[in-house]
Amino acid sequence: MNRKGLKLAYLLAVLNAAIIGLSFLFTKKALGYAHPLDTLTYRFAASFAVMSIPVALGWIKLKYRGKPLYKALLLAAMYPLGFFTFQAFGLQAATSAEGGIMYAFTPVVTMVFASVFLKEATTVLQKLSISLSVFGVVFIFLMMGESIDLSNMKGIFLLFLTCLAFAGYSVLARSLTKEFSPAEIGYFTIALGFAAFLIVSLTGHAVSGTLDRFFAPIASGTFLVSIFYLGVMSSLFTTLTANYILSKMEASKMSVFTNLSTVVSMAAGAMFLGEEMTVYHLIGSVLIIAGVVGTNRFGRTGTSSASGRWKVNKRIEEGK
Repeated sequence: MNRKGLKLAYLLAVLNAAIIGLSFLFTKKALGYAHPLDTLTYRFAASFAVMSIPVALGWIKLKYRGKPLYKALLLAAMYPLGFFTFQAFGLQAATSAEGGIMYAFTPVVTMVFASVFLKEATTVLQKLSISLSVFGVVFIFLMMGESIDLSNMKGIFLLFLTCLAFAGYSVLARSLTKEFSPAEIGYFTIALGFAAFLIVSLTGHAVSGTLDRFFAPIASGTFLVSIFYLGVMSSLFTTLTANYILSKMEASKMSVFTNLSTVVSMAAGAMFLGEEMTVYHLIGSVLIIAGVVGTNRFGRTGTSSASGRWKVNKRIEEGK
């Protein structure tokens, strides 16, 4: 594998985690002005509009003819449609802390999916490192006095589905990097996400007679800045780079970087919102970082998932 390409993939994975970690700050600000579905609509509208410029100017070439678009549709159904839909309704029935705890298990689910569908092999040390990273996140929330309320199974189940959706996306996107370019995957999923959220949001406002509320947030500069960050950086940039990362790195390795966003989110909260940073925050952060480093350091050398990519594509084609 091209060492330079792999180094760039690691750099982008860390950068993505930082961007996603900061996105929680901007999401809080945006939700102060608009309904969650409206926020998602504006978020993907910004993503779609910005990427459409280089596409229209011919700077980015997209070639979908003759390619398996049904696979791309399945990918978009997982992320962004499935992920954000399950997250929105899950957080209505559960707490944000429960969402954070459940999301921390995404690397574990991804590892299982990658093993089954891509035949990605992980060492014992990698499994322990992924578990260490997950434990770091859970440790922080538990020390904050948060826990999972098992009586609220509806919210917990929907939040678990977000893990399945993102893990499925990571595995399928890696398999599709042989048939689509990162730009083709990104533009297709973003366009579909924008169209779906726009239809749902406008339909909801039309039925309730509140279309004025849909357009009202545009008058706020804070909302527009937040949407620009969420749409261009947190959605568009991370989607494009994630597809590139998955073309260079195993899905199980990339997924563990998602837990780094917890560290960035805590740091941002302390710096910009005056939230308290305690010893257990630092301990949890060290565990998360150690888990990420271990997962990527203790992997098998010289392994390839090319046959795994072929197998998952074959299963999709056969409808299995």
